[in-house]
Amino acid sequence: MKKISYLLLLTLSLCLNSIAQNGIVVFQTDFGTKDGAVSAMKGVASSVDPSLKLYDLTHDIPAYNIWEAAYRLDQTVTYWPAGTVFVSVVDPGVGTNRKSVVVKTKTGHFIVTPDNGTLTLIAQSLGIDSVREIDEVVNRRKNSGASYTFHGRDVYAYTAARLAARTISYQQVGKISNDPITSLSYQKAGLQNGKLKGNISILDIQYGNIWTNIDQENWKKFNAIAHSKNEITVQIFHLQKLVYTGVMPFENTFGGVGVGKPLAYLNSLMDLSFALNQGSFANKYHIQAGNDWNVIASWSK
Repeated sequence: MKKISYLLLLTLSLCLNSIAQNGIVVFQTDFGTKDGAVSAMKGVASSVDPSLKLYDLTHDIPAYNIWEAAYRLDQTVTYWPAGTVFVSVVDPGVGTNRKSVVVKTKTGHFIVTPDNGTLTLIAQSLGIDSVREIDEVVNRRKNSGASYTFHGRDVYAYTAARLAARTISYQQVGKISNDPITSLSYQKAGLQNGKLKGNISILDIQYGNIWTNIDQENWKKFNAIAHSKNEITVQIFHLQKLVYTGVMPFENTFGGVGVGKPLAYLNSLMDLSFALNQGSFANKYHIQAGNDWNVIASWSK
């Protein structure tokens, strides 16, 4: 009986290990693609194992914008299979004493990144199973120790590739870190006294639409107190200073209003958003996004 139990545990362990790393690495940086930095990272990964599948999340994060890196991970990770290894390098503190870590989420994804706030939203949405601090003695590209400004190539891409290729196990990344991850403060979504409050998480860059973190469930609660009203008053704040007030209808499609007119809608992630039909809300009203941009929505009288 004990032997059967042992075999079952061994089989379960092998199955779990088989999905732990799947040979996929997804890269995100603020490097852009005008020079060879991204290619260098992929070259390092390919040198570890040429059979790895290497993909890009984005390399157009605005320079040093940790918040946007956090958002793009949160927007994207769940669409990839468990076992995928993400490399996120938006690292204004490169070479300092900030930690280099690999996080395993509760969904079985891995994220290789500096612990500088990039994990803020993933920690809330997916949950963190564990954090390991990268041991650079063994998980660093050979003969790269004299370089202090390109950890994305020398530490993160190298460690991610070794992990994805199963050259190392997750345990071999480094010691478990029990310290709380670094988190950025922001306004969480909620309904208070009949008003929706939330954060302007990101801009729909191509079109200038405003995306908030107010999800469908909060919208449903808000909509339940509409009393046949359709227009909402929207207030937008930056650093707690009011920068925009406007009234707009809620519509399911942009065509629900005339060209150039404002509307509220649920975006493709089912979060409350604001737009101008065939125009840029962000440009017209000088709105940006980040953890210091907030919104309040209330039903118009």
